[in-house]
Amino acid sequence: MRWMIALLVSLLVCSANTHAAEGKVYKVLPQFLDLKGRASLSPSLYDRDAYQDKLRRKPAERSGYCFQIQWKAKVPETEPLKLKVEIRGIAEGDVPKEITLELPVRQRHWYSHWAKITLGGNDYKTFGEVTAWRVTLWDGDQLLSEQKSFLW
Repeated sequence: MRWMIALLVSLLVCSANTHAAEGKVYKVLPQFLDLKGRASLSPSLYDRDAYQDKLRRKPAERSGYCFQIQWKAKVPETEPLKLKVEIRGIAEGDVPKEITLELPVRQRHWYSHWAKITLGGNDYKTFGEVTAWRVTLWDGDQLLSEQKSFLW
């Protein structure tokens, strides 16, 4: 009986001392932005999808590309977390265009959060069409989670 109590206490002590970083990227919503920087004209999901379809068909009415990212992390307060978006575009020659956008984020307790990373302005105009993307969540140099498009 004593050995069971000693084993239980040692397991609890070991588990309390390990602070493994945990994090997850739950959802990524890539969206076009219109000339006024809007992804939708109203909060309705139906209207947003219809407006995104319109922007997809009319490139002249676009001013950028936005990534809405839902993420969550349970890590000790060490280095700030970082969301990184890697984007690939249409190839020029043999190699596709690539750009990386980073956003430092602060972790807060147990709930998920939304972050927004935008490719806009001259960067969007010179980059051209987005063909693939990957979103990663980093704690320092440790990869916690990723979501990527089908073509990545």
